[in-house]
Amino acid sequence: MIPKMEYYAKHPEKYSEKFRYEYDKHAIRLMNHRGRIYTEACGVENLPGEGGYVMFANHQGKYDALGIMLTHEKPCSIVMDDARSHMPLVKQFIDLVGGKRMKLNDLRQAAGIIKEVAREVKGGRKFIIFPSGGYKHRNGNYVDPFKPGSFKSAMRARAPIVPVALVDSWKVFDLWSLRKVKTKVIYLKPLYYEDYKEMSSTEVCNLVYERICNAVRAAQKNISVI
Repeated sequence: MIPKMEYYAKHPEKYSEKFRYEYDKHAIRLMNHRGRIYTEACGVENLPGEGGYVMFANHQGKYDALGIMLTHEKPCSIVMDDARSHMPLVKQFIDLVGGKRMKLNDLRQAAGIIKEVAREVKGGRKFIIFPSGGYKHRNGNYVDPFKPGSFKSAMRARAPIVPVALVDSWKVFDLWSLRKVKTKVIYLKPLYYEDYKEMSSTEVCNLVYERICNAVRAAQKNISVI
């Protein structure tokens, strides 16, 4: 499938965004079937019906973006650390959805990516951003601190900010087991521009972080937060 993914990514004039996104999802479904991975989505009804928006999720491992994409009907893309984005298969996944590669040690390049994302979100695209900037292996459901600067692209676009809580996503690639693995993607109620227009990026960051932490804790206790 990798050669096909590369070909489709190189010819967006022939293959629509929807087609390329669905091919990514097809690959995820095949992987999940073979790996006995099951992903449950909650709160899909909270996703804005129209226009662009940015989903901000806690980061647990390599499966995080795949779990969101699998449960997200409309095409969405991702902002990813450039250093992690060139591995086989990861590269093809990113290219198919027109992902953005951010060099975390290059402030000028990172600022350019933020502007690109803001512009494309204004145009109606959807993005996934992991505001912690990284993850630690076998860190479980602990939610790493978020970086306020991660929220600037959505705030510049005056776009909805959708908190997404991931639960047990880390188990997919960190557990050496043949047992079934079940993960959960929880889409929380979005923050619209009217909700955060008077807030700083730090205040938005803290609010989103708190909501995601609460959702993860509740999910571990089988308590609904939707």
